[in-house]
Amino acid sequence: MRFVPFVMIIAAVVAGLTTPAWAITNGSVDGAGHPEVGALLASEVHDDGTWAECTGTLISPTVFLTAAHCGSKRQTTARITFSAHYKSGDAVYTGRYVPDPRFKTKEDLHDMAVVVFDKPIQGIVPAKLPTEGLLDQMKVNGGLEAGRFTPVGYGSLNPKLHRHGKPTFIYDDTRHVTSISFNKLSRYWLDLSLDTAKADGSTCFGDSGGPNFLGGTDSHLLVATTISGDDDACKSTNFDYRLDTASAREFLGKFVTLP
Repeated sequence: MRFVPFVMIIAAVVAGLTTPAWAITNGSVDGAGHPEVGALLASEVHDDGTWAECTGTLISPTVFLTAAHCGSKRQTTARITFSAHYKSGDAVYTGRYVPDPRFKTKEDLHDMAVVVFDKPIQGIVPAKLPTEGLLDQMKVNGGLEAGRFTPVGYGSLNPKLHRHGKPTFIYDDTRHVTSISFNKLSRYWLDLSLDTAKADGSTCFGDSGGPNFLGGTDSHLLVATTISGDDDACKSTNFDYRLDTASAREFLGKFVTLP
């Protein structure tokens, strides 16, 4: 499910629909910056020799948060790596895969899933989750418009678009980081867009389920997860699922203690 046929992308754009977002563009190698961010590995190696399928974040010593659309129907387990540059032989953790039961494949709402490990992940500090209504309060106080957000993820870098045929996406199983600016806040969604004056980056094919941290690149406050974007060039608006809403907290609260 990592590679989306070009005809499907074009059809979605023409219809005014969104396409799954899966990779960091105009970013840099994260290295040890966000060790709590990991990759959900495919069951089989991809044709290009890479393994990363989606991105996610450790939100407690035993719980990893990602997107429900990253999984397949009737999937019960998932394999996760926290390696900054994954290669065969690196540590992999297998856990129980649990999607939000309210998620429907034809809708973006409730697009959350967790991977629950039997034993705590050692040596990694989990990301922090937001208090309820944090982004709403920031909007009221006028703090969102100038806010900075930090997406992190594995996947393709700067897709190459061709005049005819599908775009080329290059993957390297490496965790990358970038910065992006605020666009709009709605009931369930945090929309983030590139500001060229600020040298913003974006998310694209490879980052689904990955974090958007509130603040600069040293932030670990996870306020929204990457779900989709409105262009196949990965240079426009990103649609990210808010984690500070009562709806999101209803699911998350079954697995972690919320602030």
